[in-house]
Order: sequence, then C-alpha cells, then structure tokens
Amino acid sequence: MPYFAGKQRLLLMPQLHNYITGKWIAGDGEGQALFNAVTGETIAITSTKGLDFNAVLQYARTVGNPALRKMTFHERGNMLKALALYLREHLPLFYDTSYKTGATKADSWVDIEGGIGNLFANASLRRKFPDTTFAVDGDTHILGKQNTFAATHILTPKEGVAIHINAFNFPVWGMLEKIAVNLLAGMPCVVKPATVTSYLTEAVVQKIIASGILPEGALQLICGSAGDMLKYVTAQDVVTFTGSAYTGQKLKAHPQIISESVPFNMEADSLNCMVLAPDVEPGMPEWDLFIKEVRKEMTTKAGQKCTAVRRIFVPDNKLADVSRSLTAALMQTVIGNPLNEKVRMGSLAGQEQRNELFAQVQQLLAASQIIYGSLDSVEVVDADASTGAFVSPLLLLNETPWQQTVSHEVEAFGPVSTLMPYRDMEEAIALSKMGKGSLCSSIITASEKHARAYVIGAASHHGRILVLNNDCAKENTGHGSPLPLLVHGGPGRAGGGEEMGGIRGVKHYLQRTAVQGSPTMLTAITQVYQQYAKGNTGGIHPFKKTFDELAIGDQLITDKKLITSELIDQFADLSGDHFYAHIAGTDFNGTMFEKQVAHGYLLMSLAAGLFVDSYEKNPVLLNYGIDELRFTKPVYPGTEISVRFTCKEKLPQDKKEETDIDKGIVKWLVEIFDDTDEPLVGVATILTMVAR
Repeated sequence: MPYFAGKQRLLLMPQLHNYITGKWIAGDGEGQALFNAVTGETIAITSTKGLDFNAVLQYARTVGNPALRKMTFHERGNMLKALALYLREHLPLFYDTSYKTGATKADSWVDIEGGIGNLFANASLRRKFPDTTFAVDGDTHILGKQNTFAATHILTPKEGVAIHINAFNFPVWGMLEKIAVNLLAGMPCVVKPATVTSYLTEAVVQKIIASGILPEGALQLICGSAGDMLKYVTAQDVVTFTGSAYTGQKLKAHPQIISESVPFNMEADSLNCMVLAPDVEPGMPEWDLFIKEVRKEMTTKAGQKCTAVRRIFVPDNKLADVSRSLTAALMQTVIGNPLNEKVRMGSLAGQEQRNELFAQVQQLLAASQIIYGSLDSVEVVDADASTGAFVSPLLLLNETPWQQTVSHEVEAFGPVSTLMPYRDMEEAIALSKMGKGSLCSSIITASEKHARAYVIGAASHHGRILVLNNDCAKENTGHGSPLPLLVHGGPGRAGGGEEMGGIRGVKHYLQRTAVQGSPTMLTAITQVYQQYAKGNTGGIHPFKKTFDELAIGDQLITDKKLITSELIDQFADLSGDHFYAHIAGTDFNGTMFEKQVAHGYLLMSLAAGLFVDSYEKNPVLLNYGIDELRFTKPVYPGTEISVRFTCKEKLPQDKKEETDIDKGIVKWLVEIFDDTDEPLVGVATILTMVAR
C-alpha cells in the first residue's frame, strides 16, 4: 500500500483502484484523501496519476464495443436484468459503505436500490426493441408513385465509448442510471464518479466485474481526476456530465469535443421550484402535502440533489402561514449519525461541500433572511458536529423576488430553500422561469384550472412538472424523483440534456441513418416486411409454421369473399352496431356514402376467416391484438374482398417460468382488397402468439 503524507504525519491507508483495460490498477503518487463524512476520519486515498487515458478509451472501443454490438437488444436487456438481480444479493455491503457518505437508510435506498431499479426498468425496455443488433426507427415512407422506391430509418450503436462524469451526491444511482442506457444501446462506458464519494462507486463496480455478467471492456472505472481523457474523444463517442452548470459548460467547450462534434449530454444542478397554488388553504389535504413535500425535498440526501427544491413560491397572503408550517415541520428533523434509526437527515458529503454551501448561502443572504436554521450551530445525534460535515436545514425568505434576483441565480447545494411570495398565477409562472431552466418543478393544487395554466405556462423552462393533489398523494413518486422511463433533464441552466426517457434515452447512443431503396431491399436489410415488397408465396400455410420456421415475408393470398346486404344485416344484429350507414333503408342523400356500407369490423372479421387456418391445431397459440387498423374505402354489397397476409416481424418472448411454453409474438401485415385491387379497403397489423 502507498503512503499518504498528512499535514503532520504519514498514515498507512488503503487505496482505491481504477478498473481499466481489464485490470484493477492503482494510480501513482500520494493521491487524494477520502473522508468519512460523519466522523471526518480518513478512509482511503485515490489517484489516477500515471494512467494512460488514451489506452482506456481505445480498450473500450476495440474490446468492449465489438462485444456489445454483437449482442441483440434482447440479449443486452437480459444482461441488465441479470446484473440487477446479482447486485441485490450484495445490498448489506453497499449500505454499510453508503453510511460513510453521510446518507441515511432512506437516502441510501434511493441511491442504491433506486439505481438497481433503473437496471430493471431499462432491462424491460428490450421488449420495445427487436431481437436484433439494430432497430428500425419510425415509419417507412413510400417515395414513388409505382411503390418501387421507399425509405426508412435504422438505429445502430455508435462505435465509440460513453464517458460518464458523475456528481458526488448519488455514487450508485448516478452510475447505474447512465450505464443501463448505454449498455442496452450497445455501447461500452468509462465511469468517472466524483472523487469524494468514489469509494462507494468502486465497491459496486468491484461486484459488477466479479460477476462476469458484462463483456470485457463494457465497463471501466476511474476513481479520481479524469486527467486529459477528453483530449482523446472522437466523433463516435458520447460524453455525459452531471454536476454544476459552470463545470458542465467548461467541459462542453473542450476543443476536442467541439472539433469532433462529440455528443455532450449535460444534466446540471438547477434552481428547481415548488408552487403552492392560490386555491390551497390551511387545513386542506393539499396544504399538508405541500409542507411535507418541501420538507422532504429539503432534507433528503441533506438537500444534495440536483432535483431538490431551491425556490418556494406561495401566494403573498399565505406567506406567514406557510412560514409557520414549514418551520414547525423542519423542527421535527433529527440530524446526526445515519446509523441511528431516529436520524432523518445525515451529513453533507464532506467538509469541502460544507464550506462551499456556506459560501453560497452568504450570497443568498444579500437578498434574504434566515427564518429557520443556523449557520453557526447544529444539534446532532450520535455524532460530533465539529468533525462531521453536518449542517442545519436553512429556510430563507426573500420578500422582493422581482428586485432581489440572487435567489434565482445562486444555488446552495444542501438543505437550503428560499421562500418567496407571488400575487397571481401569471406571476408564479414568470418567477418559475427566472431560474433560466430547471430539471423539475411542482405545483400543489386542487384546481384543474390552476394546474393547466401552470403546466402550459411553465413547461418551456422545465424538464419535468409534478402536479400534486390529494388524488395522487399515495402513489406519486415525489418532486425530486427522476424515473427511468421519463425524461430526466431540462433546458437552459439545467444543461439542455436528457439522461433518460425510456427509448428516448437509449437513442442518445444510437446513430440514426436514413436508408433508401426498393421495398424488397429494405425488407432484406431491416428484417421487417415493408409494404409492397415481394412476398414468399407457396408452400404450407404460414399458421402451420412454428415461430422459428416462419420467415419475414412469408405470404398468403386468400380466396375472395362476397359482401352481401344480408351479411351486413346479420353483423349489425350480432354486434348491436346499427349505425345508420349500415342500414339498407337509409336515405343516403347528404352522407358520405352511396348506399348501405359494410362495417369495418365485419371486413376485418371476414378477413380473419379468409386467412386463418381453421379446425386443426397449429403453432398459433392465440390472437394477441391488432395495431394500426385502418378502413380506407367504403365497401358496398356486391363487392368481393380478398386478403394479402404477410409475416411482418418476429419478437421472441422470454419465459417467466420454466414450465412456460416457448413462444414469440409474430406481427402480420393484413391488406384487404376489393375487386379493383387498388387502393386498399383496409389495412392492419395483427399480432399472434406462436410456439417455438
């Protein structure tokens, strides 16, 4: 072990290791000391001095990237699921390490199990993608009148590496929520957590690497300075950053990022706000929800959240009542050692963070006054306030938010929020925008009118808005909780990026390419049948083939079926659908129709009778549904219809239990023709569950 030179003596300390180029490597030199945020004790040192960052990135590109690109979306998704299940087996270790960051059990749950939950959520997204190494994006566009020229878009993984530069406040969630997305997309990553809490990230990565679940080169870890790593990025790489707006803007302006046009996704700390609507009065459920939510957002993770509420806007005639209620709520917050079950707020991540916080608060006090809390003292349980990084929650009051604008400009990254008055909803909306772009905002209201006005008026400046009332009180996820299937990011000061958002998030790591050609050629390339492509006719009925035997483009041209007035009457009686257009005796003057017209669902039902292989058992297990059903032309009695039925796409399904039938979903293109064959009278995509 290397020696760390302290101010007065040398201490033999454990050293964190970087996981790079397939090995755990310690940096050269004395390194940086990392401290227990609760006790102030030195727990480890870390260094990246001497690391070859160019080699790190090249290893990801040449080893990790090819391995992930060979995997399908479904294989990558199942890999994430396996990793999530594995990490859950090591929760006690992660929690024990997390307490050293100053996090309470509840804080750690958000960080650790929230991060693992993100792996599960992204794993489930595999069902939104095909079981291929690439995906088709959006609709196909027919570009020629003869239907021989078309275009579509495909998504392929970039051939570089995702570099994640993360903040100190969520050492686990911050890593897992990002790597889940790039790994599902098929890109490897290098994770650079904030140094101060990197020991927790290292503990998780140790288990990830030991599991052997990820391909070699898919994940590398840098515990310490990123050095000159950005000097070696290329156009195929992606850089993401979470942290202060100032640092993010500095990194985004790196000459190599500019010259190579490297995608840069920034999620910056922002001046998020919460609005109490004018309709909410003391005693209403929404009043209690508001007070509870503000207190929670101020004290969770000791306010060290990029989504924490920094500005609180309330009607000017309720300012005094809100001040009293919030003060009473904050007084109930027990601060101290997070290992104590009574403690509800732990410490900041370290002394450096506390010093920065106090400097930021001093700037805010130029326009505000403290109405709860103290900069000078804090009562703690089972801890020493002088050695741990403890602070008191601070509620500030700015009575003139239009004139004293520092509250909209300076963020104190800790348990600090500023209370400000407004006169009407227009003012509340305008004040919310003075933060110049935020990750999230909340409005607490029982009024649909106020909710709509605020959301539509403030949406341009916020990445997410929570509308909170008594109806959703029990199930809402809270002001400060990003969800993996929703966009996490915001405009302006918040960075202008989107870290997550379900499929939207995955697409950040995929290259979208337009492909033009004949429908038949596009079918061969995409492995999704394109309308007007040549089909595979002849042979046995498609319904007699198993999932694996079916080929994209397998096609059936059916016999014809005569539509009669009697059939239309019978379907009307059977279904109860006696819409006037389906009744023969209707006066059709002034309508869109010439005479009695067949029900669209009658046509679809008759189409099924034409293409379904009847009576004998076959690999088709059940009808799974219908997508994109359109009726495009009226069909009158005396018309004959026929169907072109084509295997469009195949989606395998995972077994939930060992006893489950091995199966997949097959999408079929159903095209219904009349006597003229052109244009179609109906088109749909039906889904069947087919045995393998």
